[in-house]
Amino acid sequence: MLKLKTAIAVLCIFPLTLQAQMEQIHDPSEQEYAWRIQQEYLYEVYIPKDVNEVLLELNRLIDEPSKNKFLTLSEDEAAYKLFFSLGRWMSYNWRFYDGSRLAVCLQKMGVHHPDDMSRFLIILFHRSLKKQPLEVKRLAQQFSDAEELGKKERLQKGTIIFEEKRKVAPPDNRENRKNTPRS
Repeated sequence: MLKLKTAIAVLCIFPLTLQAQMEQIHDPSEQEYAWRIQQEYLYEVYIPKDVNEVLLELNRLIDEPSKNKFLTLSEDEAAYKLFFSLGRWMSYNWRFYDGSRLAVCLQKMGVHHPDDMSRFLIILFHRSLKKQPLEVKRLAQQFSDAEELGKKERLQKGTIIFEEKRKVAPPDNRENRKNTPRS
């Protein structure tokens, strides 16, 4: 009876200790990231959960004179000129580099780099103010395609820093080594 109780106790406690050990293995930065991408607020700043909430939040935060000035720009000018002001604000406050629920949403859409995320949202906000079709999926695909093209170009332009070549014994020698006895 005592052995049975001991066995039951060990079987009940072992999974708990194993789980505790598994949690300790994880990198603390991974745990922080997992926590951060689920938060509605980070550092007292509201993090929109999707593109629709981004547009609502930008409409709320930006005053009318700034919106009117923004409307005078073309889409490309807006993305370029506002990148280092509004774009940096979004990137910093909405935690594109550190990770946030909005960053994850944009990554799932195919927009991966934080700078691209800012440009993407500036273009969408510009389109929404001009009452143009947003074409979110198409724009996300354009950013994704541009990223892939950039990767291919970098690989083609890249130079090999070091190349290692291994000497492989001819097939005849490999067969001889297998059949010869070791001394």
